[in-house]
Amino acid sequence: MSGHVEQDKYWLGFNMVAGIGTAKLQALLDFYGSAEAAWQASAGQMERLGIDRRARENLLQARQTLDLDAKLAQVRQAGIQLVHWESAAYPRYLREVPMPPPVLYVRGRLAEQDQFAVAIVGTRRLTSYGRQMARELAVGLAQKGITMVSGLAKGVDAVAHQAVLDAGGRTLAVLGSGLDHVYPPENRTLAHDIVAQDQGAVITEYELGTKPQAKNFPPRNRIISGLTLGTIVVEGAVDSGAMITAKFALEQNREVFAVPGYVTSPASAGPNWLIQQGAKLVTGVQDVLAELKLEQAAEHTAVQMALPTSAEEAALLPYLSRQPQHVDEIALAADLPSAQVSSTLMMLELKGLVQHVGGMKYAKN
Repeated sequence: MSGHVEQDKYWLGFNMVAGIGTAKLQALLDFYGSAEAAWQASAGQMERLGIDRRARENLLQARQTLDLDAKLAQVRQAGIQLVHWESAAYPRYLREVPMPPPVLYVRGRLAEQDQFAVAIVGTRRLTSYGRQMARELAVGLAQKGITMVSGLAKGVDAVAHQAVLDAGGRTLAVLGSGLDHVYPPENRTLAHDIVAQDQGAVITEYELGTKPQAKNFPPRNRIISGLTLGTIVVEGAVDSGAMITAKFALEQNREVFAVPGYVTSPASAGPNWLIQQGAKLVTGVQDVLAELKLEQAAEHTAVQMALPTSAEEAALLPYLSRQPQHVDEIALAADLPSAQVSSTLMMLELKGLVQHVGGMKYAKN
């Protein structure tokens, strides 16, 4: 393990050299056998490996100017985990796509169950229908123990991330900037909550200090689709970023799903077009699970999801029964504030442990 840790700084270094992309780095690694040896590559050997002059000069200059130990220390002090091709934590399905990012900067925690992941993407200018569908699908995935991946953008992305957090599930947010430049700024709290609540991770291939630029977002979208078994497009124009993600999913041999909408709605033009092209029409999360054959995985993880995950939930469950009870009645029996009981019941309902039967009354499922 120590060998991998010692190699981290060289992977970090390569990620900071302009012109050394996936293909050139792979050629260096194939020849030299390790990131450390490749970092010391001679100009002559790089030329023989087909690395162009500008990239060679950039690497030679980086070796002279970069303090890799200091750069790695900066990353670790920021609470960021460096995950690269040789890391055990590198996402399995992402490694299989064409041109996978050599390095990921991760704040939060990647988990084994994240291999069962589905992306939800869509427009920043969502309609009330788009909001409803994004939330329903995200909660449905969370309740089944499926990790939801998106891009932390305004609109569909943010609604889906927040819905998963509210439902107690796992979500991965992929940025088109460095982890110290979360974009858009209004979603910084959302990014913080994903990590602070240990419900997933915020991920990027861009080094610290990288500001959000338009050119960064299409490459970001290939990571969103690459982390997942399939991508759901909720709303978006035919030329939207969500459609770019769907295109990457097809290129990566992953499934594409689309939520149908009014033919007169510009927001549904993208999903409706995808359905015309053969994308799976989605009316609910069961359509996705069935197509991806994830029902068994969902059943396995849903057992864990159904367990109370907070002290408040565990404290309240003994006072619930199959007979509907009013919130105030439950609060009195449990000797807890009504507001706390209401919010806890909402979480238990999202997890499928209780049912709201109307009139502020709840029954145990």
